[in-house]
Amino acid sequence: MPPACCNGVVQFNHYGENPLQLAADLVNDPPTDAAALTERCLAAGVRAVAPATDSDLRAVRRYLDAWLEVVDTPKPDDKAELLNRLLAQSAAYPRLTRHDEHDWHLHFRDSGLPLSGVIAALLSVGTALHLTGRGMGRLGRCAADGCDRVYADVSRNGRQRYCSPACANRDAVRRHRTRMAGSAP
Repeated sequence: MPPACCNGVVQFNHYGENPLQLAADLVNDPPTDAAALTERCLAAGVRAVAPATDSDLRAVRRYLDAWLEVVDTPKPDDKAELLNRLLAQSAAYPRLTRHDEHDWHLHFRDSGLPLSGVIAALLSVGTALHLTGRGMGRLGRCAADGCDRVYADVSRNGRQRYCSPACANRDAVRRHRTRMAGSAP
């Protein structure tokens, strides 16, 4: 289901899946310029009030560096502490709002933020919703040798360990060949 959005904020599902997919996309394939950042946000359902600036791009890169610390921290308590810092820096108290007589929804940010501030609030709150709703271990790096891409585990069983089916298949083939080589006469 595509995200419902208005004025730069995706309406969150219960797990924060849409913002997490945007975060993984931005860290796995970083935008090279402000126009690319705007394009990627629009493609993810974030309606930017104004196009991203070079300042937004720099701020988003700094934010994503801090967000990756959350991804890479193995201990849930440490992960929560790092995420709480991001929430304190980027999110505001939840507030009910609506635009153009559309349905009411929550914003987790102050009004008037530049796109970089909207992204930081969106990704921080989305990450918190995802980890508390699905589990603290449901965000990580690909388990395939040579791949360090980030994934947000949105699977039903919570066992995702690869960034894509291609990496999972390559790793399965590698493991199979290793087993076959070990059992050859």
